[in-house]
Amino acid sequence: MKRNILILFCSLSIFFGANAKNIITGAERIEQYLPLLKGKQVGLVINQTSVVGSTHLLDTLISLGINIKTVFAPEHGFRGIADAGEHVNNGIDAKTKTPIVSLYGENKKPKPEQLKNIDVLVFDIQDVGVRFYTYISTLQYVMEACAENNKPLLVLDRPNPNGHYIDGSVLENENKSFVGMQAVPVVYGMTIGEYAKMANGEKLLANKLQCTLTVIPCLNYDHKTFYTLPVKPSPNLPNMAAVYLYPSLCFFEGTDYVSLGRGTSKPFQIYGSNQFSGKQPFNFTPKSMEGAKTPPLLDKQCTGYDLSTIPLDSLRKQKFTLKYLVNAYKLSIEKNKFFNSFFIKLSGTTLLATQIQKGVSEKVIKANWQPALIKFKAIRKKYLLYKDFE
Repeated sequence: MKRNILILFCSLSIFFGANAKNIITGAERIEQYLPLLKGKQVGLVINQTSVVGSTHLLDTLISLGINIKTVFAPEHGFRGIADAGEHVNNGIDAKTKTPIVSLYGENKKPKPEQLKNIDVLVFDIQDVGVRFYTYISTLQYVMEACAENNKPLLVLDRPNPNGHYIDGSVLENENKSFVGMQAVPVVYGMTIGEYAKMANGEKLLANKLQCTLTVIPCLNYDHKTFYTLPVKPSPNLPNMAAVYLYPSLCFFEGTDYVSLGRGTSKPFQIYGSNQFSGKQPFNFTPKSMEGAKTPPLLDKQCTGYDLSTIPLDSLRKQKFTLKYLVNAYKLSIEKNKFFNSFFIKLSGTTLLATQIQKGVSEKVIKANWQPALIKFKAIRKKYLLYKDFE
């Protein structure tokens, strides 16, 4: 019976992979990793993106007789509905009765007692390839916990929708935080599996630890591939336009009075403020809703710009840009209050805000990033699992 189920899931993997231009994710390659889990007590680091075809990985593995002891959930929770930064509670999965441990809030790293009855951890979360998207921070803490507690880690790889380029300021060590734990650019051009290999190989974990790591790669994927996410990776990245604009628009989280659309139907696809000078072509008012209960500028009418009308192909080719941030700064009425302290954590450098305040062009700013980017690219190449975009 279990053999028939496995054949069915493998067939579904091929079917769903073919619908995504023949891409088969690591999670869909069940025959590659099932032998590593049989007879083991397993912990899963997963969320709503952890799917095999249209079935959640948790349900898939339980149906195949794998003993799942605990689910560890990252920011936004197991079902992916919590606000950014919202405390996520521990709980029990209603469907499978599996215990859920939150890895967001005070408990960002699995504790020894939480791993005591686990033989192997599986990490399967869809990333978007941006430094301040916190799933790679959760990955680092999980890798450290595995190393410290002598637990092997299995990473089921997934394509990076922003894996076709590298850009942005490289984080300076003194600015490390949960939204940036390593000296990598804003957009680093690696899948979650490649990133894990780099963290291990370069001894980037705390105390230069290394965990026992196995990565199940995707099939038929490379860094030039256009990949449409089958499940939204977090509440405020509802479509591919938001995913492509996220690296550029997330900098507004480090300003005092600009909305990037949280609390609207177009998060990370619009931006505006109630404190812009002049007239702008678009109006919107952030409201409280699931995934954005208390958004910036709640119930305040904002004027700004709608970027959702830009064709997807153009957004993908545009890549990371500072032009939206620079434009908003120029329009702001109180420029001395534009940036807040969180901006340094997002940008990873104390210099960028000063450069924008002084009117330094994007071309010059990006030229200043090149030495650090060249250094990073040389390290990155050692850990690529797929053909590069260059």
